[in-house]
Amino acid sequence: MMNTKDGLLSIVVPAYNEEATISSILQRLLTVPNLLEIVIVDDGSTDRTFELATHLASQHSEIRVLKQPQNAGKTAALKAGFAATRGAIVLVQDADLEYDPSEIPELTRPILEGLADVVYGSRFLVRRAARVLYFYHYLANKGLTFLSNLLTNVNLSDVETGYKAFRGEIIRNMIINSTRFGFEIEVTAKVAKLGCALYEVPISYYGRTYEQGKKIGALDGVAAVWFILKYNLFCSLRSSFREIPVLTALRSVARHAG
Repeated sequence: MMNTKDGLLSIVVPAYNEEATISSILQRLLTVPNLLEIVIVDDGSTDRTFELATHLASQHSEIRVLKQPQNAGKTAALKAGFAATRGAIVLVQDADLEYDPSEIPELTRPILEGLADVVYGSRFLVRRAARVLYFYHYLANKGLTFLSNLLTNVNLSDVETGYKAFRGEIIRNMIINSTRFGFEIEVTAKVAKLGCALYEVPISYYGRTYEQGKKIGALDGVAAVWFILKYNLFCSLRSSFREIPVLTALRSVARHAG
């Protein structure tokens, strides 16, 4: 079990043209328990996202802002953010308001208790508040989750969730090569290869329409199929990590079982 007396949670926030929500999401993240730092990665925004984030960083020492030289996609922004983190736990938080920061304590609890190495927030496990949107997105998500599970032998309900928490040692050592929205698939394949103690917890989901700024599209779904095949069939454990992390959670689970 981790000592929670000091801040130990790093939250990485990739952001591209999110001036409408960036201030609100950061204010909410500042209230999260066990917070060490918020690392915002502006992915070449053309609006006021960077300006607003920098302004808040000047007022709160927990906030740091990185800026990508050009728009390179979510995965590239996350790579830059992960490399800059220091926390024992690293969590991904999108800059929009689709995921509720008040649920972060539940997401990190299995890691804090020494039971999990990685935790996914599932939009389908036990359904909480969820905006009803695109049926075809639901079908695509289910299809990608099924194919991913088939090759990883990990029984997830929501591989494409944007809410994921990791022990810092795992995600900072991971070699990430995918592009755009490929992170969700690649990271799942690699934590499965490592044999992580992987948990899911139910979360709420307040999805956006394309008119409101949703960025993922049909071509990203096609790319996800390739990423599932690539990172499960043609990528070894050794090539997935700079150094193979020690899975302390597995020993913790064994002690609980005993």
